[in-house]
Amino acid sequence: MNKTSLHLAIRALLAQKTRTILTILGVSIGIAVVIAIMAAGKGLNKMVMSQLEVYSPNTMTVEVKIPSTKKTSNENAMGQATGITITTLKERDLEDVQKHPNIDAAYGMVMGQAIVKYQNESKTSLLMGEGYNLQEVEKFELASGRLFTKDEEDSLAQVAVLGYTMKDLLFGEDDPVGKTIYIKGKPFRVVGVAVKRGAVFGMDMDKMVVLPTKTMQKRILGIDYMQQIVAKARNRDEIKQTVSELEEIIRENHDITDPNKDDFAVNTMEEAANMLSNVVDGLTFLLVALVCVSLLVGGVGIMNIMYVSVTERTFEIGLRKAIGAKNRDVLWQFLTEAVLLTLFGGFFGIILGAILALIIYLVAVSYNFVWVYAVPFSSIILAVGFSAVIGLIFGIYPAKKAANLNPIEALRKE
Repeated sequence: MNKTSLHLAIRALLAQKTRTILTILGVSIGIAVVIAIMAAGKGLNKMVMSQLEVYSPNTMTVEVKIPSTKKTSNENAMGQATGITITTLKERDLEDVQKHPNIDAAYGMVMGQAIVKYQNESKTSLLMGEGYNLQEVEKFELASGRLFTKDEEDSLAQVAVLGYTMKDLLFGEDDPVGKTIYIKGKPFRVVGVAVKRGAVFGMDMDKMVVLPTKTMQKRILGIDYMQQIVAKARNRDEIKQTVSELEEIIRENHDITDPNKDDFAVNTMEEAANMLSNVVDGLTFLLVALVCVSLLVGGVGIMNIMYVSVTERTFEIGLRKAIGAKNRDVLWQFLTEAVLLTLFGGFFGIILGAILALIIYLVAVSYNFVWVYAVPFSSIILAVGFSAVIGLIFGIYPAKKAANLNPIEALRKE
């Protein structure tokens, strides 16, 4: 690229300002999508991995499932979502899990929803019934107060721990510890407030109210079963064996002889991590495909505009060649135009992509997702590099066509 080619290219682009702006805009949008997608990928990865930070690598779960379905199947998920209730996971199962030599601690979990009231404030909240030993199994910290005790759970005491946001919604700046809230018309004494936890697997943990499992079962839901058992293994190296042994124990409790008819599933954090990793890998593949499509669309736009430009300027090309311009001079002039279009498109695309990434971040944070705003340097390199390469690849054929024009035939076009 020499100064003459650069000067002629700039002059040609300025002569068709509207066309140039629209072409740059097309390239910019493609590059912006590249950057926004890669930034969103960073945020998504942070969000997905943060879901597992609540639990230690030694955590295991026993979850109910619809018999004769796989634990990760659509049939199981949709069945439970549409109202099929499995009631076979009982206190006996929890006790047997707790007795296993490789289990440090375990508790039963149930979930529900109800209106929580305090004085004139009334909020709909997700209720979590969890064990007194919750902090022995997973990361659960308190901003104030305490967790309920074993005696309180065993005696069905009506005590509650508020999520960080629920405390603000009901009490504002006041200290809620020791005060009474009402759930389904029943009084519950607030004993603690959890630290800010964000969203986990789509659930806003800060708008929840945590009750003792047995209190939740008997006082609120009127049931004697659990939806899940959460346990912490003592020795991580023995988890696979522990899973197998727990499956046999619970099958015996549930009178199940055929494993294909299990009404429960024992999961580990390693399995969860692998499953989430597969999801991320699938999304990554999709993102790469979108990146390629975005860049390809921009490249096709450049080729199209260069073809139009060559056709419109046939006489100019013939005149230049008639007064001594060589094929390579014409070639470089049109290649320079293509590269300039893509470089300007890349520059504005970086700015637009950063803005789109910021919008995605703000939306994610507004929904309490653990997200990170980051425009990867690699995405900028990719944007600028690809924009130049795409410009060369898609600009070279129209440029060669212009360079190979016969000057006499070109002059006759006028």
